Amino acid sequence: MKFVAFERAKQGTGASRRLRNVGKTPGILYGGTGEPQQIELDHNALWHALKKEAFHSTILEMDLGGATSKVLLRDVQYHPFRQQVQHVDFQRVDANTRLHMKVPLHYKNAEESDAVKVDHCLVNPVMTELDISCLPGDLPEFIEVDLSGIKKGTSLHLQDVQLPKGVKAVTHGKPNPVLVSVVTPAAEESAEAAAEGAAAAPAAAADAKGAAAKAAPAKAGKDAAAKPAAAKPAAKAPAKK
Repeated sequence: MKFVAFERAKQGTGASRRLRNVGKTPGILYGGTGEPQQIELDHNALWHALKKEAFHSTILEMDLGGATSKVLLRDVQYHPFRQQVQHVDFQRVDANTRLHMKVPLHYKNAEESDAVKVDHCLVNPVMTELDISCLPGDLPEFIEVDLSGIKKGTSLHLQDVQLPKGVKAVTHGKPNPVLVSVVTPAAEESAEAAAEGAAAAPAAAADAKGAAAKAAPAKAGKDAAAKPAAAKPAAKAPAKK
């Protein structure tokens, strides 16, 4: 993707505020062999470009002062409640230096899997993007993951996915994270639990009846032992003369 940027002469909070007021977005270009360079972009063009997935995950061509540079979008700062981009950062790309990027995961064919077609399960993505390391020439726009073979009671892990050539996953200490999980629908789980409960009810009732029968004689003996002897009638008082 190509976009146009312009050199920014003035710096500081006040200068950036004035740029935003006239429909511009301040930014910075850094990295590579050059010095950090202050830039500005047309806000509306940038706003629409940021809505495209490729603008976040591919190498871009920046036209700056008549020269074209290959760059990556590194950071975007948005206004807390307005539809406004406050600041944007780009990094120059060196063809011989490995990049560390996050790229989207595109899942496909879940509806063709046995988990969905036969068992009516829900296929839930656990990760929607993946941290990768690669050379600029090997950077993919996204990584496609085929879910047609997923089954009930299973999960799809990173090691189950074939990454593009030259791309390595950066897992931050988790060697084989879960990408997709298969979940049984809540209605089916409730039905299974109800069926198990119904099957267990007769056995539980029989056990309770047996326990009650065993407890009855013991209780009767205890009641008899605890019952006090009948009180003798009180002596009749002598009649008065």
